[in-house]
Amino acid sequence: MIRVLDKLLLFLYSLAIGAAAVIAFSAGVYWFPEEWLSNLVHNLYSGDMRWLQLTVVTVSVVMFLISLRFFYVSLKRSNATAPSIDQRTEFGDIRISLETVENLALKAAARQRGVKDLKARIRIGETGIEVSLRAIADGESSIPTLTEDIQRAVKSHVEEITGIPVANVSVYVANIIQSANFKSRVE
Repeated sequence: MIRVLDKLLLFLYSLAIGAAAVIAFSAGVYWFPEEWLSNLVHNLYSGDMRWLQLTVVTVSVVMFLISLRFFYVSLKRSNATAPSIDQRTEFGDIRISLETVENLALKAAARQRGVKDLKARIRIGETGIEVSLRAIADGESSIPTLTEDIQRAVKSHVEEITGIPVANVSVYVANIIQSANFKSRVE
């Protein structure tokens, strides 16, 4: 949630800085009449236009607070390491990266005949690891049989190697391999 908020703040901050740059450029190349700028400054300092003063002060305070937030984020040490699955045993702690689990799933799925171009995504669910696979089938094998074999192989291989329960293996067959059948023509 914080990352989404930071992205939204960065977007708004970028828009505001961009608008300020365009206004400064326009004033620098005399696109605004001098009377208009002097009237704007006069109205800002006179008490006649309270809404203008309030708007400028509010926007300035918000921009300053956003700047402080980005300054804090830039200086904060990142504890972010590669996402992993942590286990505690009687001998100590074990950390297995999600990339390792992904590679194990890809290895197990690649052993199945009739599957090509595999991609995997691993998520940690409440009941165990959730594996999502995207594959291209050869079009010669039964897709339901192929996907069941992949699911079974991935589940057993990952559980055997990591010791972590696999809650779900979903397989998405994106396409089949288009084989070129050329018939030779004899005349």
